[in-house]
Amino acid sequence: MSVSLLQPSFFMSKTRSYAQILIGSRWFLTAMAIYLSLWVAPPDFQQGENSRILYVHVPVAWMSILVYIATAINSSLFLLTKHPLFLRFSGTGIEIGAFFTLFTLVTGGFWGRPMWGTFWVWDARLTSVFILFFIYLGALCFQKLSVELASILICVGLIDIPIIKFSVNWWNTLHQPGSISRFGTSIHVSMLIPIVSNFANFLFLTCILFVLETRLLILSFLESSLTEEIEAREGIPKPSSLAVRSKTSDMGGSSSDGWTNLSQSFLSSLL
Repeated sequence: MSVSLLQPSFFMSKTRSYAQILIGSRWFLTAMAIYLSLWVAPPDFQQGENSRILYVHVPVAWMSILVYIATAINSSLFLLTKHPLFLRFSGTGIEIGAFFTLFTLVTGGFWGRPMWGTFWVWDARLTSVFILFFIYLGALCFQKLSVELASILICVGLIDIPIIKFSVNWWNTLHQPGSISRFGTSIHVSMLIPIVSNFANFLFLTCILFVLETRLLILSFLESSLTEEIEAREGIPKPSSLAVRSKTSDMGGSSSDGWTNLSQSFLSSLL
């Protein structure tokens, strides 16, 4: 079963139906999260209506960290195996994670303006999240130069994750200590449910983007392989090695053998 999961044909056939389920579930979660956040959850007795920003701010902050961990795992696997699928997963994670981290900083600023009197302070947690955002941006830039260098940066940047998590405990910060832990939660259930609903919504969105990105990658492999087969049968000369290398670089890979092997495995799995 574990071997079949790696077969492109198995992935394409299964995700065709699962993607529709994920998309449908996400629309339901979106509607439910909006309803719970705006109409069901009561305003905080101290923060008032401004507390509703936290129903989005907290889930996207969780997602920025969760996506980074997943990206680091895929980057590590790519460095070990040079498999292009791990590279594409890592690249997709960098883009999604950068968006979530930026959204975290923006929503935090809008919440902090009425609560702290300013959009930004060099608080330990804010600073560590700010660093995380620049790690994402650095990885995006390095991908154009060297995918290996971008992967190494992501792996090294993992040190920032525990700093973000425990910064409120290690230093005196404006942020309150964590309200949710393995020992329980100090948040009332009427406010906890909207946070969890929005987190599930963003999690489903991330899964959908990863699935669609992988399907697009496999289809591009299939198109490339079929084009080469047709050209070979019709006697069309192959493009120069420079053109092949350029095409491989545009697809985000550094090893033409990896792309070729994946294309061949996809074709063989269809036979």
